[in-house]
Amino acid sequence: MLLMMLKPWLAISILFSFFLSNVIGAFVGINIGTDVSNSPPASDVVALLKARQITHVRLFNADAHMLKALANTSIEVIISVTNNEVLGIGESPSAAADWVNRNVAAYMPGVNITAIAVGSEVLTAIPNVAPVLVPAMNYLHKALVASRLNHQVKVSAPQSMDVIAKSFPPSTATFNSSWNSTIFQILQFLRNTNSYYMLNAYPYYEYVHSDGIFPIEYALFQPLSAVKQIVDPNTLFHYESMFDALVDATYNSIEALNFSDIPVVVTETGWPWAGDSKEPDATKENAETFNNNLIRRVSNDTGPPSQPKNPINTFIYEMFNEDKRPGPISERSWGIFSTNGSEVYPISLGSPGGISGNSSRAFCVAKPGADENKLQDGINWACGQGHANCSAIQSGQPCYFPDTLQNHASYAYNDYYQRMRSLGGTCDFDGTATMTTQDPSSRTCKFTGSSSPRGGVFPPAAFGPIGQISRSSTTRSPVFVRTVVVFLALLMLDVNVHFVF
Repeated sequence: MLLMMLKPWLAISILFSFFLSNVIGAFVGINIGTDVSNSPPASDVVALLKARQITHVRLFNADAHMLKALANTSIEVIISVTNNEVLGIGESPSAAADWVNRNVAAYMPGVNITAIAVGSEVLTAIPNVAPVLVPAMNYLHKALVASRLNHQVKVSAPQSMDVIAKSFPPSTATFNSSWNSTIFQILQFLRNTNSYYMLNAYPYYEYVHSDGIFPIEYALFQPLSAVKQIVDPNTLFHYESMFDALVDATYNSIEALNFSDIPVVVTETGWPWAGDSKEPDATKENAETFNNNLIRRVSNDTGPPSQPKNPINTFIYEMFNEDKRPGPISERSWGIFSTNGSEVYPISLGSPGGISGNSSRAFCVAKPGADENKLQDGINWACGQGHANCSAIQSGQPCYFPDTLQNHASYAYNDYYQRMRSLGGTCDFDGTATMTTQDPSSRTCKFTGSSSPRGGVFPPAAFGPIGQISRSSTTRSPVFVRTVVVFLALLMLDVNVHFVF
């Protein structure tokens, strides 16, 4: 152990640095698309975000219903200028000012808007609009400055991996020379405004187009055998995942244009869970493996091999299937939730509305696989003649999601049982109910009889994509608070402070 005497001002600096190092961590957010034919009401979408404790979202537009529903939630929001809007904004400062006034200033500070994504892969999707992309970014930024929102809201433009000529090996990656002038201007803008590079990186497509050069384990974050190790021959960096290699290729491409201080945020990545006969790797099993391993990878708060200190903030594509998208089946099969709020496959994003096994209380819940007609009859009876309070499972309320008979029946059955058991009420409901000691409450949905605190607590708003409080910081924060209290008391007494490390 090292014992040292620290003057108060130095102690403050160390304590503050310790605190920051433990609260800033990488986040995993989610994209919410627009090509959904039966999209739930915005209030239900936000209820699902809150139930899963998802604290970062990216909207593919600036939908007024979603922005109103996101008010006062602390969820960090990236809104988007659609590709159809880029040209008009890039040709008119007044159009940019009007866009900011209508879609940003009108909702802040109630909505925690942190960035504007200008278009979607403009350089490769609509190259004819490329000449006005940087002017559009500049006009939007100037409009933010005029509204005094430029410190809270950053401006960037998502780009695909197609703007990089050759992504492997990452150490020699460079942007496609045909885009050098525009990309240089983009990077210059990002550096001058303290913004970040938005990257859409899809290991699925890179793997499919590699013609077997890379093993699928590499794309899915799975362990590689000794004979399948992926190594950059120039740096000798070992790449355990294609995702890391794509991010590193982007950092190196940026550095090749003499920029070294621009962070990369992955605004889109994911894996389709269904495909046609020519898409054999688009399966639920692979999608589940990729996204859960992605979450674990991002959550370790480290960067790719060349940038180990730069965590990779990431947004999964996407919340719901965009079933109106053209193309093969895979194009319409990226959603991780059904529109009723249930998971397409098990995923560890946010909180699954988790069940705790540490409760000594008893709860009455619906049996898995129970007949749906009997479940509906049970709900009707419990919420009617049984006098259960079923308001929490109405649309827009904290227990509405997942919107399934199983979930709604569990809540209704339990509310009835907790109210009526002392008067002889039972947990049967024509054989569709069972008792459990596991508390079915989630952070936002508290079942009657639960001793768990009601949830809905989100991290404080942050400027830019700095992320949510990590698990380790959550456990240490009480220690930090006590340390600060003691330190301030000593400081008031004007004494030196001793720390033991």
